[in-house]
Parts: sequence; C-alpha cells; structure tokens
Amino acid sequence: MFNVRPKETASMLTRDGVRLDADIYRPDAEETFPVLLMRQPYGRAIASTIVYAYPTWYAAHGYIVVIQDVRGRGTSEGSFKLFAHEIEDGEDTVQWAAALAGSTGQVGMYGFSYQGMTQLYAAAAKPSALKAICPAMIGYDLYTDWAYEGGAFCLQANLSWAIQISAETARLKGDVAAYQMLATAAKQPPLSDSVPANPAILQDLDPDSFYHEWLQHSEPDDYWEKLSPKSYLHAVDLPMLHIGGWFDTFLRGTIHLYKEMAARSTYRQQLIVGPWAHLPWGRKVGAIDFGAAAASPCDRLQIRWFDQWLKGLNTGLLTEPSIALFEMGSNQWRTFDTWYSAHPTPFFLASTGLASMSDQEGTLAPLPSHSFTPSADVLVHDPWRPVPASGGHASAPSGPYDRSSLDCRTDILTYTSEPLTEDLHLAGEVSALVYCAADLPSFDLCAVLSDVRPNGTVYNVTQGYIHVLSQPTAPLQISLQPTCVCIPKGNAIRLSLSAACFPAYPVNAGTGTPPGKTRLIDQQIITVTVASGGDRPSQILLPVVKLE
Repeated sequence: MFNVRPKETASMLTRDGVRLDADIYRPDAEETFPVLLMRQPYGRAIASTIVYAYPTWYAAHGYIVVIQDVRGRGTSEGSFKLFAHEIEDGEDTVQWAAALAGSTGQVGMYGFSYQGMTQLYAAAAKPSALKAICPAMIGYDLYTDWAYEGGAFCLQANLSWAIQISAETARLKGDVAAYQMLATAAKQPPLSDSVPANPAILQDLDPDSFYHEWLQHSEPDDYWEKLSPKSYLHAVDLPMLHIGGWFDTFLRGTIHLYKEMAARSTYRQQLIVGPWAHLPWGRKVGAIDFGAAAASPCDRLQIRWFDQWLKGLNTGLLTEPSIALFEMGSNQWRTFDTWYSAHPTPFFLASTGLASMSDQEGTLAPLPSHSFTPSADVLVHDPWRPVPASGGHASAPSGPYDRSSLDCRTDILTYTSEPLTEDLHLAGEVSALVYCAADLPSFDLCAVLSDVRPNGTVYNVTQGYIHVLSQPTAPLQISLQPTCVCIPKGNAIRLSLSAACFPAYPVNAGTGTPPGKTRLIDQQIITVTVASGGDRPSQILLPVVKLE
C-alpha cells in the first residue's frame, strides 16, 4: 500500500477545444503507475462513493486515479447533451490520462450507471491506451435495456432521473427558482398532470431535456440505434468485468452486454451479480437482510481485475470461474463457468376461475397442461386505482418487499404452488407464456414471481412487464429479470399477474396511444382474460439448476 498525495485538479482540451476538468489522486512515490479513469456527470467530488471506495483507496493500491466531469457538468465547459459527446470526449480523455506525468500509459475505466456508459462509449473509439474496463449497471441497447421494458416506458426511473439532470442544469445556470421547483418535484414526482408521463414542469423548465426525445421515440428506431453503445461495439474487444444487481433496473443491459461479449471476445469476460438494487450495494436490500456475504466485494475485485490487466500480475482470476452470482435465500455466492442456458422447467397455471378473488384458487405446478381442466380468469383494471408498484427493479424503493396484502387485490391474479418438497434452485433467465385477451386494443401485463413463506409473507423475487399494442394471436412472452435464488423446502412459489404497475410504468389507457400523448382523461377500464389448462397452457419457465 502507498501513501497518497493531496488531490490535484487538472484540465484538458477536447479536439473541439472544450475544457474538461478532473481531480487526480496519486500514490506518493516516484515510480510510474497505471491510470484508473472515471467520467461522470454528477460533480466529480462525489466520485460514485455511494457504491465505490473513495479514490484515495484505489490510489493507495498503486494507481493514478482520475475523476473527470463530463462536458457541461461540474466545472467542465461545454453544453451537456445526454451521451452525445462521450465517444470523442472519452477517447480524448483516455489519451490525455495515458500521457499524465507518472503514468505507465495503461488506462482502465470503472464506474456504474452513467459512469458505466462512458466506459462503453470510450471503448467504441478503440483508444490504444485503454486496456480493461469494469462497466456496472449499464444499458447496452438504450431502448430495450434502459428507457423501455417490454415496450413499456420506464416512467418512474426515467422521470426521476430526468428531473435530477434538469435540476443540476438549473443549478449550474444559477437559476434558483427552477432549481427549487425541480428539487421539490424530485421528492414528489408530478404524476397527475393532464398527460401524466409528460409533466409540465419538464416542458416548462427544461424543454431541451432528453426525456422529451425518449417519449417521442416510443418504438425502436434510428434514434435509439444512433444513441446506443451496442451500435458501436461490434469491433471492440477488451477484458470486461461486468457488475450487476438482481434488483437493478438496468440488469437487462448488463446481461445483454456480457452475453454478447462472452460469445465473441478473445479476452476474459467476468460477471458478478449481487442481490443489490441500483444503489447502494449492501446486505440490506428492500425489506430483506441478505447477510454479511452480500456486502459488495467489487472494490477489491476491481483491484484484482486491474492488477491482472494493467500491471500484468498473476492474481489468480484467470483460473477461477468467470461468473459469480449471489444466490438469494441461501445467501451465498455461487460460481459458474458459463451463463446458465439449460432447457427451462415449465410450471403451468391452473385455476377454478377465481384466481382474482383468493390466493387459494389459482395453482402452479410442474405437471403437463392437459392435466388441468381448461379455465379462464378475468381481471379488471381500473385506472382510478391501478395496481401499485411494490419493490422489484423498476420502482423506488427497489428490492424485495412483502406483497401478501397486494396479492389480495381482486385486480391481481395469483397462482401458487404446493409447498416445495425440496429446495428449488434457480439461476438464469425467467419468462412467462400467457394466453390472454383484452376488451380494448391495448393493454399491459405485469408478471411477478414470489417466494411464499409458511407464515404467509410473500416476497417478490423477480418481475417483468409487457406493453401490448394489439390483440395477441399467440401467447404473450413476458421476460422477467434474470435471477439466482434458492426457494427453501416448505416454501411455495407464486406467479402474480396484473394489468398495471404504477408508477413504475404509465397506466395504459387502452387506446395504444404513446405514453407522451396519453391524457389522464383518456384512461379507460380494461378487462383482461387469462386462460390456463388444456390447449392454452399458460406457464412460467424457470431456470432450475441442480447443485451438487
């Protein structure tokens, strides 16, 4: 370990002459060191310490640490436009960092969320000095992995973030009144405007916000193609340490990037997923304490990662399994050599037709569908009282919560298994196939997989959401978040289905109108019928693993 010199501040010029400012933390030694770079938009003094150790800790391990304000944020010059300049600015910054006094010329990058995205954009330019990255909690395809899920706009996450970004813009401009209004809105999001997904406060106070563009482009198109890291990384190959959380809203992007890179990379691709929400990364997530093992190991893991790739040390990483997944329930880490992709095990829905009236009337069993009498359950979505979001990955607060009272609502269908006769281990991707129809052109469907305990509490494990624009002619496939969990013997599993999850996603008006144009007054009652049994085998597909 090294002593660390006092923080210094330095600036660089981009290729178009914009000054970017950074704080630099150096080991107090005369030798040369690799550089660890983080580029972020929230004011560099924060340095993402909500999830990472302070930069001096990394510097003490023999690295020059650079925390930079991206263009138009913090004290850096220029105009901030979401992700628009990060490829060129990222390349320029990597080259500048590599040339710092005392640098070996080897650069690695770390950071989560926006800071994870800046790594991908910088890598897209293939700067020769960039040798390894650690992207955490990112959107690889910005449409499917960040802004929308199953075609539904991720309202709460996007709106909260947009207000935060707009508030920071107002602060930097010195607009006290705008900042005060936006800061107030951040604490109580404006969800009751005439167009709930498009509140007036953002239209009035930040008409240039990215949020307006994201609403306008409600379908995948060239806009998303040009903006997404996925479009620029086809020829990029670097060692990547991928970091995710089971209750992170961007887990889809983390897994998407990992799978694509693992399939083609000539370098090691390593994946770690903890039981965490987007932030912070600790043992207590939602209402559950996952134990001491759930505390983030990412700082020490990143030092091993960069020691391996920037210093050429044999850290032992290359002889270990490349995937570490925290198994919720047993509260221990499981390791795998590849992402689990075995044939999933179906659990079929069956019902008396009263699955909306009682949590005892719908069942879930790994038996052939023809074993069950064909049935249909009806749920009625009332926009006056939409099913509220409770935990999961798409709402705030995120994580697992007891949803037993929620499942008693008559606008939620529940299908519950018998108590398990042995521990059920799941690791990988979860999906539901649902045969259904509605009485209006458009509707939504939310699927939640839960752990039902003998004492009657019900904790959500994973969930998914789909926005349907026309009557389905085949079963709907709903992708739930990947998971790794042990449901212990004596507990049961439950699938809950509803037609809303507000405010995680906008309330569907039933008309197919994009969320940015859906007025509160247009929201209609929607009746959804879900079939099960016989030749309409609605089911949930689970990644069951046998552990030795």
